[in-house]
Amino acid sequence: MSNTFLPVLNEVEKASIHERQPLPEAYLGLPDEEMALRITAARAALGDRLVILGHHYQRDEVIRFADYTGDSFKLANAIAHHPNADYIVFCGVHFMAESADILALPHQRVILPDLAAGCSMADMAPADQLEICWSELGQMGMAARTVPVTYINSAAAIKSLVGENGGTVCTSSNAEATLKWGWQQKEKILFLPDQHLGRNTAFKMGVPLEQMVVWDPHEPFGGLTRDQLEHARLILWKGHCSVHVRFSTKQIEQVRLEHPGITVIVHPEVPFDVLQAADDSGSTEYILKQVRDAAPGTSWAVGTEVHLVHRLAEEVAPGKTVVSLDQFGCLCSTMFRVSPNHLLWVLDSLVDDEVVNEIVVPDEQKKWAKIALDRMLSIT
Repeated sequence: MSNTFLPVLNEVEKASIHERQPLPEAYLGLPDEEMALRITAARAALGDRLVILGHHYQRDEVIRFADYTGDSFKLANAIAHHPNADYIVFCGVHFMAESADILALPHQRVILPDLAAGCSMADMAPADQLEICWSELGQMGMAARTVPVTYINSAAAIKSLVGENGGTVCTSSNAEATLKWGWQQKEKILFLPDQHLGRNTAFKMGVPLEQMVVWDPHEPFGGLTRDQLEHARLILWKGHCSVHVRFSTKQIEQVRLEHPGITVIVHPEVPFDVLQAADDSGSTEYILKQVRDAAPGTSWAVGTEVHLVHRLAEEVAPGKTVVSLDQFGCLCSTMFRVSPNHLLWVLDSLVDDEVVNEIVVPDEQKKWAKIALDRMLSIT
């Protein structure tokens, strides 16, 4: 069994990769070696004034320069360890940089190397749609009995609305603890924007599917009746991760045929049937720990973003074998927009005392969003 990855992009990914933020001409077409040397020099020049955060789904050419690597939860916690840093460069997507700005100290400035690096899941839950949803739940007498919980993969405006209405934020690392907390507050939870994470986590906790409903923000009252909402413990927003919905039960069947005895581990953003067919599931940090701590000679099929899977395969080889559950590798195309060219540009600008691509959350949004994030960090 070999650690083989085929970096094949689908048509949507090919199109979206070209939607990167334009760069000054001087940063186009640079050799990899030159960029690496210049990024290293800029980091040295900025010293302790700079912290670079790199999400697991970043490409190798970028994440190699990160001071911290991890999932959203781990990186959110890392900010607190550098109170004297002036600049936080977040190699991730827009909502992550917003969360960093919310948690950062007043003097700290957060930079996103490519402003076009967004998140399709976050875009599935605009603030105006949540306002309508909450109003409609109120009209049906449900809002007072419901606590809102948003996945960290959401805009600052969503986190703010959730915080203002007594709710919190969660990540895939603490989703179960967060749902437990939510049901201690109210009898119902509105979970957004990823229906799969909410459904998979609640079912694992013993909540039957019959007590979950899906709120469609494009339909009046979510397309649900009062009776459906009355009997629901979990109201799931109709949203998903464009990467993780590409995994299927057919892929699991195929990988088991090709590699007898392989262990299938997936991220909980996958569809319900995929998670049920897998052997194990958990956050990116959980997946990394399970594979790293596994016995020598074991084989793993991992259902999450291809850059994380590829690096993990290289790390544990030759003692253990890791393959992507999707033979073509599921790429997060918006995360891929952050290039070493963009990273070099923002660092060079900081060396010249110029801040580009700063992410600034409005003060009123920041107030309530920070309350929601602080609640998240306090839930264990």
